[in-house]
Amino acid sequence: MSDTAELKKKQTLTRQEAAAWLVAIAEVLTAGAGEIDLAGERISLPVADQLRAEIEIKTSPGESKLEIELAWSTASAGQTGTAPEDDT
Repeated sequence: MSDTAELKKKQTLTRQEAAAWLVAIAEVLTAGAGEIDLAGERISLPVADQLRAEIEIKTSPGESKLEIELAWSTASAGQTGTAPEDDT
């Protein structure tokens, strides 16, 4: 049995549905652990005290794009620790 899990979704959402996803993720981040339910699929997610964050915003006349990436060491999830090394 594998200790890894991955949940990847692409779908069209209303603005309100997208906001609800972000709220659910924020609640798990605030709590330090929890389950995220996205489009009927659940994944348990322990979150470390320190995270590395990357945000990218692109706008053009026909489309806007917002990407948020958060990363942390699973060894320190739920414990006081350090953020993963920044590879930039």
